[in-house]
Amino acid sequence: MHESRSPNKGPYLAADVIVELPDSRIVLIERRNPPYGWAIPGGFVDYGESLEDAARRETLEETGLHVKLDLLLHVYSQPDRDPRRHTATAVFVGRADGEPKAADDAKDVALVDEGSLPKNLAFDHAQVLRDYFTFKKTGQRPVY
Repeated sequence: MHESRSPNKGPYLAADVIVELPDSRIVLIERRNPPYGWAIPGGFVDYGESLEDAARRETLEETGLHVKLDLLLHVYSQPDRDPRRHTATAVFVGRADGEPKAADDAKDVALVDEGSLPKNLAFDHAQVLRDYFTFKKTGQRPVY
């Protein structure tokens, strides 16, 4: 049985973007705040903001890149995916040009491919990136 929901309980809504660069690498950020580790750019949706606008805003704030969203990969909502609180995130795939620069709550940025992913990925982003690379190879979006 689930707890009843109240205005002060989650799940909180987030939006993340797997940012593809022209050379086929993707952008990850190193988190400045807990939980530490490498992550897909993204963050919480503000009141009155669409998921798409939040995804673009968070990407710009954390990487300096203007991203064009291409598709929604999947919504991830496992209650334990974020150790801080129950969150659900819409993960988009998008494209950007330019050189990313760490800003806002990003300590650093990395350009990676499937073979060069860091070991210390935050949240459930190891699963998200497995799903992304499977999608790139097969065209199949995750089904849970």
